[in-house]
Amino acid sequence: MIFNAPAMENPLRTLELVDDLQRLGISYHFHDELSNVLKTIYGCYYESHEKWNTLDLNLKSLGFRLLRQHGYRIPQEIFEDIKDETGNIKADINEDIVGMLNLYEASFHATQDENILDEAREFTTKCLKEKLEKNKIVDESTSTLVSHALDLPLHWMIQRFEAIWFIETYKKRSNMKPALLELAVLDFNIVQGIHQEDLKYSSRWWDGLRWDKKLSFARDRLVESFMWSVGSRYEPPFGDLRRNITKLISIVNVVDDVYDVYGTLDELEQFTDVVKRWDIHAIEELPNYMKICFLGFYNTINEMAYNALTGQESLVIPYVKKAWTDYCDANLVEARWFNSGYTPTLEEYLKNSCITISVPVIITNAYFCGSTDDMNADEALHNVLHLSAMILRLTDDLGTSSAELKRGDVPKSVECYMHETGASEEKARAYIKKLIMETWKKLNKERMALKSPSSHIFAECATNLGRMGHFTYQRGDIFGSPDDLYKSHEIALLFTPK
Repeated sequence: MIFNAPAMENPLRTLELVDDLQRLGISYHFHDELSNVLKTIYGCYYESHEKWNTLDLNLKSLGFRLLRQHGYRIPQEIFEDIKDETGNIKADINEDIVGMLNLYEASFHATQDENILDEAREFTTKCLKEKLEKNKIVDESTSTLVSHALDLPLHWMIQRFEAIWFIETYKKRSNMKPALLELAVLDFNIVQGIHQEDLKYSSRWWDGLRWDKKLSFARDRLVESFMWSVGSRYEPPFGDLRRNITKLISIVNVVDDVYDVYGTLDELEQFTDVVKRWDIHAIEELPNYMKICFLGFYNTINEMAYNALTGQESLVIPYVKKAWTDYCDANLVEARWFNSGYTPTLEEYLKNSCITISVPVIITNAYFCGSTDDMNADEALHNVLHLSAMILRLTDDLGTSSAELKRGDVPKSVECYMHETGASEEKARAYIKKLIMETWKKLNKERMALKSPSSHIFAECATNLGRMGHFTYQRGDIFGSPDDLYKSHEIALLFTPK
């Protein structure tokens, strides 16, 4: 009934409704309605340049963000009028808190060379921080939204975690719609129950593997791995995808520890060779712990490939074998660097570590084991995987480099940049943060070029793994050593109903 009123009568209220549905985590129930209403609003208000000047800052910014998010290529020039004759952003924008907040959120959908959006992001970030610090935001609800946005913009936030937070915030809003709140709460609890069944399945698989008992040096992070899979796609229809991604992340964690923590260089050379051969008979050459590791992940991946063959009649073994070969080769490179004491250039490091961060191997395996589409035909999807991996790699490095150096690992991007340029740690970290922003711009552009519906599904999975990097590593190596706050997020996500 909410969507029966024509969208063009009050486009701002309609866009706010779309935004609320997304942030409450229930927009997937209204896919067709949202598509139709956004198409109508785009045609009425955003498609024609002549109509841009009739839109106020709030409507313009919210529409830009939502429409770009849904694939509409609105140019940054829609914001040309926020500048004065001298080229500076108009001072009176500073008085519109909600408009500034929406402009801030919109700016994170920028692609490369969109200077207007870059300037808007810098301006709104500075102004909103000042208003918070000086307690100039009178409305408590708006103040809460601003503080939340400055912590992590919506475009970088995991949708399911946003729903946990936003449901509580929405309850306190004066214009809250009771029916939407009731639906959001019911849906959250139902979906949480589905996730619990997924977790039970994953736990049985992990117990059967017995790696937690046989490979005591490796991380036992099943629940954290499952939390990442929920972050990648939380909606009910993607249960098989979540279960596969949980297995893949769990395997990656252990294989990563074999290379980084436990194996000698000679053993790692042998292990990499066995993975390349993908031959079960070759494991006789390996030490016992490597036999257990290889056979466990070999059986798991082959089972996933068998399900793809019987379910979609798609032979995926050659693709997944190559993905694992590339992953192990890249890990071996890092092991050689560490053993020789070599510090790579930042370019060398990133080229290799965007493979070892595991996004390509996880999504490639999940893609081929869940789809019959030809991944090789969609260049944009390959680029999305690489760029999402870059975001996860860089956010991981900002949070974990100090701990991993103590543990005994290769230098991370921060140290590589410091070694290469002579920069201080503070300047190196600032550079890496700038690199993350530039990578997001490239990712935004590549996502617009995706071809098939299945490419969009797996591109969103990959992007969400990058987003999980922001969420997880803001306060340090929280995946390796979960703190109380991270554990509270796990409990809220998986075990506590609304």
